[in-house]
Amino acid sequence: MSNLAEVQASSLAGPIAQLSRRASAVVANLRDGARAARSGARREPTFSIGEAADLVGRTPAAIREAEKDGRLPPPPRTETNRRVGYTLAQVNDMRGVFGTRPWRAPDDPCSVIAVQNFKGGVGKSTLSVHLAQYLAIQGYRVALIDCDSQGSATTLFGYVPDLDLTEDDTLYPFLRHDDMRSLDYALRDTHFDGLKLIPANLRLFQSEYELAARMARGSGRLLDRLAQGIASIADQFDVVILDPPPALGAISLSVLRAANALVVPVPPTVMDFSSTAAFLAMLDETLAELASHELAPELSFLRVVASKVDENKSMQRELLALMRQVFGLSMVRTPLKDSAEIDNVTARLMTVYELDSPMTSKSVRDRCLTYLNGVNAELLVDIRSTWPSHVERLRKEGLA
Repeated sequence: MSNLAEVQASSLAGPIAQLSRRASAVVANLRDGARAARSGARREPTFSIGEAADLVGRTPAAIREAEKDGRLPPPPRTETNRRVGYTLAQVNDMRGVFGTRPWRAPDDPCSVIAVQNFKGGVGKSTLSVHLAQYLAIQGYRVALIDCDSQGSATTLFGYVPDLDLTEDDTLYPFLRHDDMRSLDYALRDTHFDGLKLIPANLRLFQSEYELAARMARGSGRLLDRLAQGIASIADQFDVVILDPPPALGAISLSVLRAANALVVPVPPTVMDFSSTAAFLAMLDETLAELASHELAPELSFLRVVASKVDENKSMQRELLALMRQVFGLSMVRTPLKDSAEIDNVTARLMTVYELDSPMTSKSVRDRCLTYLNGVNAELLVDIRSTWPSHVERLRKEGLA
């Protein structure tokens, strides 16, 4: 390094350290404030007996009868003897009693879904987390693996990644040490019964350099490392959702290699559509390159989701129509519309599904849930279509 460069680096070191300390202090305050604000709140979603009956696939009368005859515990009640909402864990207990758990058959493949786009700001983490929570509410066993060192998905579960977590809590040790055999060490319970999280923080970025360096030395099979980790825990889950970084690096390639389905969120703006066109072209080249090394993934489906949609804007309406024409049946029919409800809850390190009441207004929340549920329900149909046991059942019922 030249003398001039050394002087410049030295002059910047002080201000950068100062800015880092100030920013970290603000993040800590935000974290503590968010925790304090919800310290007395129930983060786990609750359901009325009617909602529970719909989720379980039985009538409210059947639930009450099971509670009377002891197959289910007595219903939780307030001091005034009013029935309170059931937790998701209690709903899942009902599914066990009534035999309506929707789990995949043991011979069905675990669905491994990468929610991926090489451009940031497209709603990737928001879609990943809400899809994972929706599937958990429907009774599936789900793992969400945050593969992005920015830790946006991790943050939505209430963590401040670089304050609450160390590198040992993430994928990093497994990607770094070839002798590790399972990802079990990193799985964390969440406030959604049946949903587990492998979190991320900034230290995960270091693995990008390490994997790239090792691959440059001829260790191409390192791209299989994440797939091996998922295989080590797959028998515990029906669906594994991967939230990769918005860049084409070693981790993103590992995510592509591990996935058997791909969901691409695309806001209907000129820049995002153009970026996604480039992403798809790059993806095509990448898959061809992986295939040349016998590393190509076998994707059971690829779906495009119109995200952050504002149909009040005429240009977005036009682009949305163009996207439907270009992507055809690969595009999820329901758009994921931009919503003040999502903005408000994510600012508090929370999600729409974990609140019993709106942060905006009932109409805004109901509209938000309509689109969220619509997108996620369509993706669930795609997931179940990859399970032979489900297809066979539909065939026997004359529905396939």
